Amino acid sequence: MAFDTTDIVLSLLKIAIVVGALLQVTPIMVWVERRGSALIQDRVGPNRIGPFGLIQSFADALKFVLKEDFTPAGANKWLFTIAPMFGLIPALTTIAVVPWGRPFLIPEAILYEHVSTIGWTLALALLFLGGGVAFSTVRVSSRGGASKLNVAVGWLVGAALILGGLAVILSLAGLKAVDAIRIPGGNRIFEPIVADLNVGLLLVFALASMGVYGIVMAGWASNNKFSLFGGIRASAQMISYELALSLAAVSALLVAGSLRLTDVVWKQTGYFVIFDTVKLPAWNVFSPVMWIAFVVFVIAAFAETNRLPFDFAEAEAELVAGYHTEYSSMKFALFFMSEYIAMATMSALIVTLFLGGWDIPWYHEPPTFFGFLLSALAFVVKVTFMLFVFVWVRWTIPRLKYDILMKAGWKVFLPLALVNLIIVALAIAKGWI
Repeated sequence: MAFDTTDIVLSLLKIAIVVGALLQVTPIMVWVERRGSALIQDRVGPNRIGPFGLIQSFADALKFVLKEDFTPAGANKWLFTIAPMFGLIPALTTIAVVPWGRPFLIPEAILYEHVSTIGWTLALALLFLGGGVAFSTVRVSSRGGASKLNVAVGWLVGAALILGGLAVILSLAGLKAVDAIRIPGGNRIFEPIVADLNVGLLLVFALASMGVYGIVMAGWASNNKFSLFGGIRASAQMISYELALSLAAVSALLVAGSLRLTDVVWKQTGYFVIFDTVKLPAWNVFSPVMWIAFVVFVIAAFAETNRLPFDFAEAEAELVAGYHTEYSSMKFALFFMSEYIAMATMSALIVTLFLGGWDIPWYHEPPTFFGFLLSALAFVVKVTFMLFVFVWVRWTIPRLKYDILMKAGWKVFLPLALVNLIIVALAIAKGWI
């Protein structure tokens, strides 16, 4: 069977888009979390490196690279080294079956008129941001309030943004000169999903459950009792809440009648009509028999990602730093990235299963590239909102006691998920939904 070059290129493009977006989650969310926690606690937060401290995350990333990579003498060096990858790889791969936009027909050619407005807007935004970063770096360095490393990072980011804006301008000029660029393999349907599998959600849970192996492996291989306690806590917590998480998701799959997440989204593109006048989006969260599943899934997602108030695997008041106590440099950074990428993946799942996915309420997205951009933007906005909820809850609700966590998982959320599943099945059998 001959390889289809166009399909291979499109697949690689989708993988690059998804992986690139996920890798940007960590620096962005670190800044959001710092500024958000500062706002909640009536503090200023990062404000020295770049406008509003926007470049602080890049300086932190460079600091991780330059820090000493230390391995304890009594640790299992091989398992100690590969454990962070077991946390990062599942977080990166589970997003592959999540649709992030409306399918559209690829045109045969790109015309200058079709991209000029968007292109010039992007170019001006990049130039403006680059100039702002450069100006802020000059201002901070002149006051002597920043180290040479932070100043260098500010200059690099500002120069990169300005060069990016100039590159967009040159691309627009070249497109205007040739008037049109022919696209090989045009008139194909572009599916904004890496792998549209008919067992998509099963793959998500299979891969997500592997993330705890990295935590347990890190705790055991560190030869530190606090790290081991953190790993054991994480495994018990995952078992307790994985069942409730799965059963809550099954309710959405029953309504859609499919394990394919694209079918789950398409099922939510209609409307609920109330009193023959009010049209609500047919999102599962608005269904009278699905809101319990939504609440259970969201709370279980917090436990699945080890976020407050369920961060017992790294409870600093009890376990120093938990499973990553002995980690430093880029190994610690990989655990850091895994947490935020898992947050983004769980937020994407919540949006897909209960908040309509890429659907825009009260608007019919056209099957064009413009409709795809709007739907992708809607998906990003919803995921961003859920990420903000993760931050909001972390800095609002204190950590629970561990026995309360386990009792809630087995005696509250699991029975609630089962009851809700029965209610949904009854409603489907009666034809109410």
